Amino acid sequence: MNVEQLSAFRRELHRNPEPAFVEIGTAARIEQAIEGLPVSVLTGADAQHLAPVVNYPSASTLDEWTDRAVASGVPPKRAEYFRRNGTALVVDIAGNRPGPRWGLRVDIDALPMRESTDPTHFPVPNGFASTNGAMHACGHDANTTMGVGLLHRLSDHDFPGSLRVLFQPAEEGVRGAQTMLDAGVADDIDRMLAVHVAGDTPVGAVVGSFTGGMATRKLKVDFTGKASHAAGTPEAGRNALLAAAMAALAIMAIPRFGSVDTRLNVGTLVAGDGVNIVPSTATMTCEARATVDDTVDELVDRVRSIVEGSALAQGVSVSLALMGQSATVCPDDELVDLIIAAAKAQDAVDAVERTRSLAGSDDANLLIRHVQQRGGWGAYLMVGAASPGPHHSATFDVDERAIPLGIDILETLIRAAR
Repeated sequence: MNVEQLSAFRRELHRNPEPAFVEIGTAARIEQAIEGLPVSVLTGADAQHLAPVVNYPSASTLDEWTDRAVASGVPPKRAEYFRRNGTALVVDIAGNRPGPRWGLRVDIDALPMRESTDPTHFPVPNGFASTNGAMHACGHDANTTMGVGLLHRLSDHDFPGSLRVLFQPAEEGVRGAQTMLDAGVADDIDRMLAVHVAGDTPVGAVVGSFTGGMATRKLKVDFTGKASHAAGTPEAGRNALLAAAMAALAIMAIPRFGSVDTRLNVGTLVAGDGVNIVPSTATMTCEARATVDDTVDELVDRVRSIVEGSALAQGVSVSLALMGQSATVCPDDELVDLIIAAAKAQDAVDAVERTRSLAGSDDANLLIRHVQQRGGWGAYLMVGAASPGPHHSATFDVDERAIPLGIDILETLIRAAR
């Protein structure tokens, strides 16, 4: 793919963004973009295990996004396939001589937010702004394009070892990587990479790897009580809303740690049926984050104790489920050295930063840690993309020069492997 083709593909993805687990058109477009290449492709249960997913999109939501994909030009049979079987793709390409087995994670999902309609926002006058209520406000359209472009570059097989590109759904909310790990797709990878554009970094600047970050657990808590007339027989009811409200306040009051950076947040609370009914149900979502993996597990234990105690106090039952998770990341120095050498070999690179602390969470870290625990290497490459607006904002955009540069670095890294 030349520069114009890369740009056109990225803009097609940007025009048709899709949130977590409904990346139906995106998956079909990736499949179409690599058609005819000397690759093998895994999809469905071979690429991800969806059975344990909490709050997977409803049938009506899946139908809605399938219809949108078809309306945008996706062949109906392929849209229906990805609707039924999941949206992850795992694409393998082999080199012509012995070498390491590489893994590359690229995320494919968008955010459930509306894109700016300001005429100065570059996608608007150029005709590829989203109008479907979702937005590629974190650059996953560019990341996906790098993965597709790299497969095209390496289609001559003139490199050692092999490459497996993991097109991962549902990074937002850190929900998708575990579904792919559960399918075993990272078990035999020697060197695990993730790549992402950095909107707050100029084009031509590269970060060898993210480091640190925050381990996180995203939780869904369901309280179940008993409805009754709020005036006539209030004593007969069991108030799920009160239990949830007590729990929410107590969660936000969990003490912070003196030696570890932690975060807690109650994000949503939906409860009740009517103003004159004792609420019989309540659903709360919350998250815990920490810069140490063991600490986030301790935070979750405290959350569990709180919700169980609040439920007991109100005479209701409660269940807690894990919706998403991630770990911290500690890149391997040997791999970071190789990334930096590959970056410095590019004429378009004018600044190289060895590592940068990750402020948030990304479940690519689970894939990296999985490979490291089996004796492999891992790192998370960042490529400057000079966005006019911050990540997750309505004015986020990428300077498309970042896309071929990211591919150049990855190609040099893999071709020079030993």
